[in-house]
Amino acid sequence: MDTNIKLVFSIVFTSFFTFQLLFYFISSWFSAKVSPGFNSLSFEKKIEWHSRVGSTCHSLVVGIFGLYILFFDEVAKADPLWGDSSLVKVNISIASGYLISDLLILILYWKVIGDKCFVIHHCAALYAYYFVLRHGVLSYIGNFRLLAELSSPFVNQRWFFEALKYPKFSKANVINGILMTVVFFIVRIVPIPPFYSYIYSVLGTEAYIRLGFLIQCSWISTCIVLDVMNVMWMIKITKGCLKVISLIRQEKAKSSLQNGKLD
Repeated sequence: MDTNIKLVFSIVFTSFFTFQLLFYFISSWFSAKVSPGFNSLSFEKKIEWHSRVGSTCHSLVVGIFGLYILFFDEVAKADPLWGDSSLVKVNISIASGYLISDLLILILYWKVIGDKCFVIHHCAALYAYYFVLRHGVLSYIGNFRLLAELSSPFVNQRWFFEALKYPKFSKANVINGILMTVVFFIVRIVPIPPFYSYIYSVLGTEAYIRLGFLIQCSWISTCIVLDVMNVMWMIKITKGCLKVISLIRQEKAKSSLQNGKLD
């Protein structure tokens, strides 16, 4: 077996094992330390809590590492289609190990946290990452797509606040909600036009043709699936954010009216 393939398998397995360990052991210990309300949660809530702790840790690791690669990895930047970056392979191997781990957890606890959208998302991402890891192509593109994970910590934090019964209008909840909407839009929606513009610009070029029909179709189709889901989630998040802002305005209006009557 090729040395690079062995390294990829080793990182994927290590990542998988680490996130399994985090889900079953570390999350409980850590969460009880930092959040007094954790112990009072139901079994079902704790399962989703552990799942989201893993999601947050994964997002921070691959997102921050991805930013470093985006700005400083010359191999990936020099040739977005054929630049075979070792750093990108490490990052995508970590992400792949997490996705396999999370898929297993979703299946084992389907009645509690099962979600068809997440299964589709994970499978589409793993399918796309396979070509980067196996053939050493599209490294820059693969890493660019990973930056979308930077929005996940805010999405998960919203759920943590909800599970701990934080008031919807609490300062922490409102600030996180606004940040979640803004960051989600920046890392998942804003890149869509330039990304597909780039795809259009390389269509028919020699470098694109060398990818082969399977990789060409797989690359574009998986990105379309993921971006359709991103747009759907963005609409849902925006509606929720606007609803909260509207309710806050109504509460302020009522408060001002009551104060006026008292005066």
